[in-house]
Amino acid sequence: MKTTTIQGSQTVAKKKSLPAALWALTISAFAIGTTEFVIVGLLSTVANDLGTSLTSAGLLVSLYAIGVAIGAPILTALTGKIPRKQLLMGIMLLFIIGNGLAAISPSFELLLLSRVVTGFAHGVFFSIGSTIAASLVPKDKRATAISIMFAGLTVAIVTGVPLGTYIGQNFGWRATFIGVALLGLVGAIASLALVPKNIKQSAPLRLIDQLKVIKNPSILLVLAITAFGYGGTFVTFTYLTPLLEEVTGFSSDMTSVFLLIYGIAIAIGNIIGGKVSNNKPGKALLVMFALQAIVLFVLYFTASSQIFAIVTLFFMGILAFSNVPALQLYVVKMAEKHLPGTEDVASALNIAAFNVGIAIGAYVGGMVVESSLGIEATPWVGGILVIVGFLLTLVLFKKEKI
Repeated sequence: MKTTTIQGSQTVAKKKSLPAALWALTISAFAIGTTEFVIVGLLSTVANDLGTSLTSAGLLVSLYAIGVAIGAPILTALTGKIPRKQLLMGIMLLFIIGNGLAAISPSFELLLLSRVVTGFAHGVFFSIGSTIAASLVPKDKRATAISIMFAGLTVAIVTGVPLGTYIGQNFGWRATFIGVALLGLVGAIASLALVPKNIKQSAPLRLIDQLKVIKNPSILLVLAITAFGYGGTFVTFTYLTPLLEEVTGFSSDMTSVFLLIYGIAIAIGNIIGGKVSNNKPGKALLVMFALQAIVLFVLYFTASSQIFAIVTLFFMGILAFSNVPALQLYVVKMAEKHLPGTEDVASALNIAAFNVGIAIGAYVGGMVVESSLGIEATPWVGGILVIVGFLLTLVLFKKEKI
């Protein structure tokens, strides 16, 4: 009897535990998230070393985003026949090559090319990574699985980016790219060892089927929700450091500490968002967007107070990425409902929408900072964009009940 009970308990524990393959995906996501964001802290270093202007160096950020936004859906569609694990390994190899090429680039032009290549790898990884993660767990745990994979991206903001920036500023920016390439190698080895070969795969799509995804109103609405709801926070986040220094009055050292706290809040919010989004992602998004908009509006009033600004900033961090699992699951559910077999392409388009949202948020934030409104207005302007995401979600939720 005791033996049976112990065995039964082990079986239950085994069922409840999450597959190790998820952690392999998380490691890879950490490497990719680091290379995406770390360049922001290295722009001046790269510009000085390669003899280019800071404005031109900014292309290293924008072209990366273009590589993700444009390349991801196309490459995901073109690689539809490749087994998922084989494709995953190919993506990680491309990522390692891209960062290795960046590390040895003798010219700014070659560095730009390496960023585009890495952007391609980024987009395809997160599009198929989401579907792989979801396939590893029961249906009621899919959003949690996606959130765990995306936790690698959020942890990169907390630790990888500050560490990579420190390495680049003290040992040269090339050392940072070497370090990221090595992280990618660790992720590739972990995926090779832990990700199963028999991952369920959608049937390859014809071009006409791929166009159907773009034309589907519900899927398009999710993409718009992602761009506005997720991107709204980036109006403020892009200029968070000068906001804390110029408006709140923190020193640069204290700002770095609070950005670390912000990153920790992001990681917490990502996990919470996954847990509350498993069954009704649309309903969860309505709540998260409403809270996100409120916090951004509150930040406009608390930014001038150091104590209240930090409290508000913590809640802003929790909500900033909490919507990611729900948004990714939402587009997969819409594809399953309206166009079964197109989940990978729909997921890739949503990854593109995330990057479009970042671009929109950063661009709008720049316009606000340069206008008479000033940097202190970025929170409430970002809040307006999030409200647009909320209203679009409300329309879709009423229509689809998902």
